[in-house]
Amino acid sequence: MTVPPAWPAVSFAEATAALTRPGSSFAVADAVVRGRPTRVWTHAPPTLRDLFLQARSFGDLPFLVYRDERASFDGFARAALVLAHALVDAGVRKGDRVAIATRNLPEWPVCYHAALLAGAVATPLNAWWTGPELVYALQDSGAVALVADGERLDRLAPHLAELPELRRVLVTRPAGAVADPRVAPLADLVGPTASWSSLPERPLPDVAIDPEDDATIFYTSGTTGRPKGAVGTHRASAATVMAHGYSVARSCLRRGEPVPVPDPSAPQRASLLAIPLFHVTGCHSTLGTAMWRGQKLVMMHRWDVDAGLDLIAAEGCTGAGGVPSIAWELASRAAATGRVLPTLEGVFYGGAPAAADLVRALKASFPAAQPATGWGMTETSATFTHHIGEDYEHRPESCGPPLPVCDARVVDVDGSALAPGIVGELQVRGPNLVRGYWNKPAATAERFADGWLRTGDLARIDAEGFIVIVDRITDMLIRGGENIYCVEVENALFAHPAVIDAAVLAVPHPTLGEEPGAVVTLAEGAAADEAELRRFVGQRIAAYKVPVRIVFWDGMLPRNPAGKILRRELKGALAR
Repeated sequence: MTVPPAWPAVSFAEATAALTRPGSSFAVADAVVRGRPTRVWTHAPPTLRDLFLQARSFGDLPFLVYRDERASFDGFARAALVLAHALVDAGVRKGDRVAIATRNLPEWPVCYHAALLAGAVATPLNAWWTGPELVYALQDSGAVALVADGERLDRLAPHLAELPELRRVLVTRPAGAVADPRVAPLADLVGPTASWSSLPERPLPDVAIDPEDDATIFYTSGTTGRPKGAVGTHRASAATVMAHGYSVARSCLRRGEPVPVPDPSAPQRASLLAIPLFHVTGCHSTLGTAMWRGQKLVMMHRWDVDAGLDLIAAEGCTGAGGVPSIAWELASRAAATGRVLPTLEGVFYGGAPAAADLVRALKASFPAAQPATGWGMTETSATFTHHIGEDYEHRPESCGPPLPVCDARVVDVDGSALAPGIVGELQVRGPNLVRGYWNKPAATAERFADGWLRTGDLARIDAEGFIVIVDRITDMLIRGGENIYCVEVENALFAHPAVIDAAVLAVPHPTLGEEPGAVVTLAEGAAADEAELRRFVGQRIAAYKVPVRIVFWDGMLPRNPAGKILRRELKGALAR
C-alpha cells in the first residue's frame, strides 16, 4: 500500500479521543472493577450471556461451517439453550466447572455457551493433551461435567475412576465404547448439526449473571511447569470483541477517512478459524468477534495450508490467520502456487511474536488484504494491543498500542517505571485481565500486584504508546555479559526472503557462557546456506548477536497450540 504524503491526517491521540468520547460506538467510561478504578467499553457486552444474545439476533445467517456441516446462528442458539437446561437439570449450579475437551467442531461453541448460560464456569481443555494431562486439569478445576469428543474420551477412559467429582460426561463424535454409567452421547440431547434449527425454542436459564462473576478457566501453555488455570470473569472474557473494530476505525481516522458505518445489506463477512478454540485467541478473539459481528466461521479440524487456501476460496473468507506461523504459510504457499484470493481483506495474527518482515510477505502475496497483529496472553483474555493499517506498516516491529481501556508500562528490576524506548519488563492492566489463577494464591500474588500483571516479557514502549516485544525474560541470552534478545536476531533472519520460520536458542560456550544458535525453515523452492544467512544477518545486527550455528528444519518449527515455539524440542538440532 502506498501511504499518502499527508498521512497521518490526525495524531494518534486525536484519533483516540475522537473514537472514545461519550456517544461514540467505542466510548470509554470509568468504572470500579474488583475495587479499582478502571476504564471500560461503554458498549461492550457486559457478560458472555449478552454476547450470546447478540449472536442469536443474527437468526438464519450461516454461523458455523465444518466440512459439509452448517449451522445458522439460530440453530447454534437453540442447541446451546437445550444443552444449558440439560446441564441445570443434571445438577450443574452457578460456579460449577464444566469442561470441554474436543477439537474444533460445531459442538464446541454450543457446549461452551451452554455452560455459561447455565451459570457454570466454562473450562476448555487442550485437545493435544494426553490422558494424564487431561486428568490433571479436570482434577485441578474440580469439573463436575465434561463434554469430550471420542478421541479425548478414549484417552481419558483408563483414568475415569480417578475423577469421582465428574458426575456427567457427554461424548460427541465417539470413537469407541466406554463402559461408564456417567457417559452418554451428546447427540441424544441436541442431535446432529443439521437438526439444530429444528430444536424446540427454550428460554434462558433463570440464573443471575454479573459482569464480575467467574466465566472461564483457560489453562496456560505450561512451558515452565504444570499449566495454571487463569480465571476470567464475564467482563474480561467479553471485552476482546471490541478490539478489531476499534482498530479499523482508528486506522480510518488516521488516513483522514470517515469511520465505517455498518451496512446491514452488505454481504456477510466470513473468517477462517484455523487455530484451536481451547485457547483465548481462538475463543475470545475469533469466535467472540464472529458472534458480536454476525460473521460466518469456517472451522478447520487441524491446520493444513493447502486446505486453508481452498476453504478461503470456496467459502469467500474475508479474514484468515490466527498465529504468525499460519500467516507465513499462507503467504509462502500462495506465492509459490500463484493462488489469488480476491475475497481476502485481512490476515490477522497474534499469540506469538510476529517478525517485522511478515508485513512485506503478506502484502506481496495478498495486495488487497490488510495485515493486522496484536499482543495478548491467556491472562489478558487474548487481545491487549492491536495493530493495523499504516501504523503497522510504519512500525512493523511493534505489536501495536494498548486498547484504550488498557494501560501498559515498562519497569526495571526494582519495579520503577522506565522512560519511553528503554527495555524492561512489560506490566499491563485493564478490564480484560483475569482475576488470578484457580486455587493458586501464591502464583496469583507473584504475577498480579496492585492491579498490574507482570507479563514476563521484555519490551519497550515509544512516546505514543506503541509496544515492541523484545523477548521473554526466560529466553534472553547473555553472551560474555552482553544481552542478546532472541526476537531481534529472529527478525534479522526473517528479513531474508528465503526464511519463513526461525528460532534462536542458546548454544553453551565454555568461557562466554552461551552464544546464539538458530534453527530455520526455508520457503518452498527457496535456497540458502548457513554462510549466506550468517553473512546476511551480520549486515543487520552487531557481530556478537549473529548465530554461531544455523541448522535447517524440514517444515514449520514445532509449536504449541497457542503458536509459541517449543524451543526444548529444537535444542537437539543445535547439539548435533
